[in-house]
Amino acid sequence: MKSIFTLNRTGIFSITFSVFLICVYLCLSAVNSLSQGLPVAAPQTVGMSAAKLNGIDAIVNKDIADKKLPGAVVIVGHKGKIVYRKAFGNRSLVPTVEKMTVDTIFDVASLTKPIATATSIMILVEQGKLRLNDTIGKYITDIDDAEAKKVTIQQLLTHTSGYRPDFDLGEKWTGNDGMLTALKKEKLRNPPGTKFVYSDIGFIVLGEIVFRVMGDNQHEYFNANLRRALQITSTFIDPRHRNSVCFNCPPELVAPTENVKGQSSYLGSKYEGEERAGDVILRGGVHDPTAFRMYGVAGHAGLFSNADDLARYCQLLLNGGVVPDWSQHPAGRASKMLAAPVRILSAQTVAKMTSPIVVSEDGATRGLGWDMNTAFSSNRGELFPLGSFGHTGFTGTSVWIDRVSQTFVVFLSNRVHPDGKGDVTPLRAKVATIAASAVEDTPIEMYRLAENIYSSQVAAQIPKFKEQVERNAGFQPAIDTRAGCRRS
Repeated sequence: MKSIFTLNRTGIFSITFSVFLICVYLCLSAVNSLSQGLPVAAPQTVGMSAAKLNGIDAIVNKDIADKKLPGAVVIVGHKGKIVYRKAFGNRSLVPTVEKMTVDTIFDVASLTKPIATATSIMILVEQGKLRLNDTIGKYITDIDDAEAKKVTIQQLLTHTSGYRPDFDLGEKWTGNDGMLTALKKEKLRNPPGTKFVYSDIGFIVLGEIVFRVMGDNQHEYFNANLRRALQITSTFIDPRHRNSVCFNCPPELVAPTENVKGQSSYLGSKYEGEERAGDVILRGGVHDPTAFRMYGVAGHAGLFSNADDLARYCQLLLNGGVVPDWSQHPAGRASKMLAAPVRILSAQTVAKMTSPIVVSEDGATRGLGWDMNTAFSSNRGELFPLGSFGHTGFTGTSVWIDRVSQTFVVFLSNRVHPDGKGDVTPLRAKVATIAASAVEDTPIEMYRLAENIYSSQVAAQIPKFKEQVERNAGFQPAIDTRAGCRRS
């Protein structure tokens, strides 16, 4: 039986890709304060209603009492300040009960897609190392489907590649080499650029492209230039992986997810990976089954983080790619190199990532890696305007970001603990709605203007999208014999 921890070319991929992605987070985590994150302010001092924000407490506690989730951490930020930051319930229910704390580290699942993979891709775009209209075939030549070779990086980022949601979880393969074998024979289900189908495969491909562009030497570069200088401990790729970079992460801070027997059931009875007893709870190992058999390092899942680190990332985007000045923090004063604001992305890149791209004939939109207005957008809530953006994670995580009011919401839970039966979809929406309703300093005219701009951008793109669909009317899709395992 092949061990899931066999180190070959996959091990090299894991080192390079994980360090590259973590580099992004090391930079993002340069923001710091006594709260382990952004500066804290009383809501009323920055234009938000404390009374309304406090309404989050009751709805989260109710769902915990109703056993929808064991616990959660919620952060709301507004204009560069944290105005709400609380932990609820328990981090663990079995085998022991542990109280949830605000510094709990979560398996954030598909938040990996926009925060790690899409950001990494856009850094490479900025550096001129790849282009959004580059095709898969430019970087991965050994693919049987000629049409798949024509899929562009932008189509992968917007889930319009034509790939199905996931690989067949009953197939026998492990590691990156196994993934490449499966990818080689994977057929498109739709012509590229004509239909939105949320696809883990697409982001797995993006992760492979990052590896092929970066090469093997980035490990030493990032270690020497960023990792030791920043000393970040809360964001990393699957910490159980033998080559992960987990900067002394206290294992007790990692929230457990699902009973291994339940998680392994996604893989089917033919899976030949690491065999473990069914009563073991995953804690530190990635929950996503495909990332699990890729040794925890993949473009679609595998990231672990806490709410404060994700808040810093949200603020990075609201700042147009610049992390705030942290020179007043002791760590900032000790490092002249990092005393000034650090730019991670250009303003143009942030604008490109977060502008609406039509992905269906009815006007549904995605950003580059981000969700904007699709069937997956429930975590926007009822009040944040069209044009705001975010993402969810299967394990019970989400972020939503609104440029108009300069507000973001981070919601982290391990709703799959312990048996995979939790549900936070309605709760995430309610939390976002309350956060949006608490904004008191943004004129209504700004919301109207933003939504008008969004609507005009979408209206201008729909005819072109329909033309693309019509041009590909004769496409013969592969026969999909399975429903797929859609996780978001």
